[in-house]
Amino acid sequence: MNVLFLAHTEADGGLSKAACEALSAAKGLGGELVVGLYGAEVQKAADQIAGCGAVKFLGVAGADFATARYASDAAACEALAKAAAAELIVMPSTSRASRVAPGVAARLGAAVDTRLTALEAAGGKVVGTRWFYRQRILGKVARDTRPWLVTVDSGCFAAFEGAGTAQVEAVAASGQSRTTVTGVIAPAADAQTIRPDAKLLLVAGAGWGKTQADGQKHLDEASQIILGLLSATQASLGSSKSLVDQSGEGAALPFLTHMHQVGQTGATPRHQKGLATCCHGEEPHVVGWRFIGERRAVNLDANCGWAQGKADVLYVADAFAVAKKLAELLK
Repeated sequence: MNVLFLAHTEADGGLSKAACEALSAAKGLGGELVVGLYGAEVQKAADQIAGCGAVKFLGVAGADFATARYASDAAACEALAKAAAAELIVMPSTSRASRVAPGVAARLGAAVDTRLTALEAAGGKVVGTRWFYRQRILGKVARDTRPWLVTVDSGCFAAFEGAGTAQVEAVAASGQSRTTVTGVIAPAADAQTIRPDAKLLLVAGAGWGKTQADGQKHLDEASQIILGLLSATQASLGSSKSLVDQSGEGAALPFLTHMHQVGQTGATPRHQKGLATCCHGEEPHVVGWRFIGERRAVNLDANCGWAQGKADVLYVADAFAVAKKLAELLK
């Protein structure tokens, strides 16, 4: 079985943690491994994973492939897949890769399945595992169609490590497109509040936007405390649906959007540790914590949902005071 690991490089020319995890998934299948990389330049990324045991490294490089753009990315992926003659194509579930995966599969006449959480060769077949219906049903997927293109979720495999020197074979692909990239506008890295690779998830609940003991709301203070704690810990920020809804209506924290929402109708992050603040731990929210390794919560209610076996540790305390003190200690 020919297996192609297909990934884009990052702005620094290397591979992301999510890509290295997808490489581990591809390598674990035991077939003949080929690495396909695309980006502004690919040599640094190839050297980063040179010890993976691939029989060859293929690359599409150039200024046209530096930034995410559907036409050029799809053309690069198609060229690499055809050059590798792969039966199985494994990609990371990054936003850039996920955007082109269905179109690339259509061009190749391939089957496609996304966001797999496990991938293994068993009984002469490749079997993938993924969640359905908001992580309530865990299903197994196997396809007879070849090629079969899959994307692998981050946090499900150990990131491959094994640097060296790789010989990259250049593959030609058309970077022409009706879209011209004139520049990229993005916040500074330390201004990001959603950090998938962070070790800690900090969740802000509706209590931050409620009336406090003095009879007043302290939204400005809450914003400063939360942002200060995020800066000190480099944690990723999550929120409950109720606080996100309040923020969207301008009644709570201005930096929260529905992208921060964790739970049944939100995200299911995979961080090593999680700290919930001003959040009662109700089931629709806690279902989004199923992949958090260690759970801790701060709440004034000793009988809240977190106390019902949903958290490893519950601190019965004022989240304002706790978060402020933590930020001070971490400075």
